[in-house]
Amino acid sequence: MVRVAVLSAGSWGTTMAKVFADAGSDVMIHARRPEVADAINQRHENPSYLPDVTLPDRLRATTSAAEALEGAAHVVLSIPSQTLRTNLTAWAPHIGGDAVVVSLMKGIETHSGLRMTQVIHEVTGIPAERIAILSGPNLAREIAAQQPAAAVIACPDETAAASVQKTCHTHYFRPYTGTDVTGCELGGAVKNVIALAVGLAAGLGLGDNARALLITRGLAETSRLGAAMGADPLTFSGLAGAGDLIATCSSPLSRNRTFGEHLGRGLSVEEATVATKQTAEGVKSCRAVLDLAAAHGVEMPITEVVSAVIAGTVSVPDAAAALMSRTPKPERYGV
Repeated sequence: MVRVAVLSAGSWGTTMAKVFADAGSDVMIHARRPEVADAINQRHENPSYLPDVTLPDRLRATTSAAEALEGAAHVVLSIPSQTLRTNLTAWAPHIGGDAVVVSLMKGIETHSGLRMTQVIHEVTGIPAERIAILSGPNLAREIAAQQPAAAVIACPDETAAASVQKTCHTHYFRPYTGTDVTGCELGGAVKNVIALAVGLAAGLGLGDNARALLITRGLAETSRLGAAMGADPLTFSGLAGAGDLIATCSSPLSRNRTFGEHLGRGLSVEEATVATKQTAEGVKSCRAVLDLAAAHGVEMPITEVVSAVIAGTVSVPDAAAALMSRTPKPERYGV
């Protein structure tokens, strides 16, 4: 039986811990709060993040990261992107020498512009061949309820990706494998920004045409950045690209879309943060994505407008006008 450590016990981390356990793995999840760990161990539930979901008996919790990591063949990281470096610095000495580290995070580090797998490599020294990204149209609540879903596990080493695939394949969760880590990570990070834009439009009362416009042109922005950074263009038509983008932009379960809706309805960034309750990665990552685009000479108008709204330099009503008043041009895929 494969030992899996999951850090931490938020909604997505708990959901994937459940998936690994349902697939037959021995899972230990790290929870910062003792009451969360106690609820998982004693009542097999995490009411703080997944109310009314029964967790498997083989899923256990601890408040000690060292205990969670002891003997783990797979180390799964699911924390806010901007806290990864600090937390991982403390956790790194406890990660086994042969462990495969799996990132569930979808963001770009703000001060460095690094993707999450790059931060993992930089902090731990673990080679890229043992660092994977799991990404796709994965709304935690639906997967926790065992509704059908799929994802891509991308890693430069196909054997490592296949080992993770085997340990999280269930009747309701279907993982595929790939090697395009850059493309999968960019797809996951940029879709959060586009979902903010879709939420803004919804909050303003705009309809399905506007949503389709933002999703389609958002995919073009993502593809342009991906091409400039060496990603496989086909990744953006797959689960980690279009699939994740569509789910995040369309579902009321999406944190980033929900955050954008709050802004569109007149809440401030601070008020929207409180109302959304959980981390909306696009809020922190939008500026970092825009900086990446500038560094690679890529135009990303939707990301630029969202970043300006979050920074408070463009009002929400002016955001739509800014996009619609851009100079007309031919439509070509990825342009």
